[in-house]
Amino acid sequence: MSGSVTSLREAVRDAVRTLADAGIESAEFDAVALAAHALRTSPGEVRKLMIVGAPVPDGLEDLVAERARRVPLQHLTGKAGFRRLDLSVGPGVFVPRFETELVAGLAIDYLLRHFLGLGPVPAAPVVVDLCTGSGAIALAIKDEVPAAEVHGVELSDLAHAWAIRNRDDLGLDVDIRLGDAILAFPELESRVDVVVSNPPYIPVGAVPNDPEVRDHDPEVALFGGSSDGLRISLEVAARASVLLRSGGLFVMEHAAVQGGSLPRALRATGLWQDIEDHEDLNRRPRAVTAVRAH
Repeated sequence: MSGSVTSLREAVRDAVRTLADAGIESAEFDAVALAAHALRTSPGEVRKLMIVGAPVPDGLEDLVAERARRVPLQHLTGKAGFRRLDLSVGPGVFVPRFETELVAGLAIDYLLRHFLGLGPVPAAPVVVDLCTGSGAIALAIKDEVPAAEVHGVELSDLAHAWAIRNRDDLGLDVDIRLGDAILAFPELESRVDVVVSNPPYIPVGAVPNDPEVRDHDPEVALFGGSSDGLRISLEVAARASVLLRSGGLFVMEHAAVQGGSLPRALRATGLWQDIEDHEDLNRRPRAVTAVRAH
C-alpha cells in the first residue's frame, strides 16, 4: 500500500490491487472486510465512509499485507459468516466454507418441511452433527429450527473449544461434546431424526490448492484417511446408520470428485434408500442425502 494514500477510498482501492496481485479472487470483498475490521464497523458502513473521504484506519496496511501472504481472511478478522451466524474462528479450527451452507440447508429444509405437517418428524426432532468443527452446522440448525434438540461432537480439543465459544457467544442451546464421531452418543442410538456431517474427505497424499487451506486449516479436519478420501466418511456414515431411526435423514458433505463414489459406497451397504447427490451453487457435486432403510 502506497505511503501517499490518505483516504479510505484510496486505501481500499490500493488493497484490492495488492490482494488481486496475490492471486486472491475475492480481493474487493476482502479489502472492504479488512477495512471494516480495522474500523470496527460493517462493510456497508465502510462503503459509505469511502464516499465521504474518511481517513485510513490504523492497522489496515498490516492486515492487507497479512492477507496478501494468504493468511485466511477469517483468521485476521476473527469471524466467519455462516448462513445467519457470525462465528468466531482462528488457528486450530477449520474455517467453515460457503459450500457447507448447502449441507446445513438440506437438513434445515427437511426439518422445516416436516414442521409444516408434511411428514412424520416429531415436534422436537433430534439432530446430531458428527465432526462439528467450529459448530457451524449444529448452531445454524438450532438457530433456524429452535425446537430441535441438537447435539454435536468434535475430535479435536482446539476445534471443540471454538465450538463451545461459538455456542456460548450465540446463546444457542446445543450439546457439544469432545470425542470420536464413530463412537459418539450411544444413548441416542435409533432415536435420531437427522444426522449431518462435514467430515475430513481430502484423499491422503493430495495437496490442497489454496494456501489458506494447505497452510492454515488443521490436517485432522482435511484428510479422509485413505487414497480415495472416503474411509472416515464411510466410518461416520456407519455411525449415522446406528444413530438414526428408521426413515431418518443423513446429510454428508463430500469432495466434488466423490459425487459418484460416495453415493455408490452408501448404496453398497444396503443400509440406505433414496440416495441423492446435490450440487452446490458452483454446479459441483457437494453433498449426499440418504434415508435410513427399515
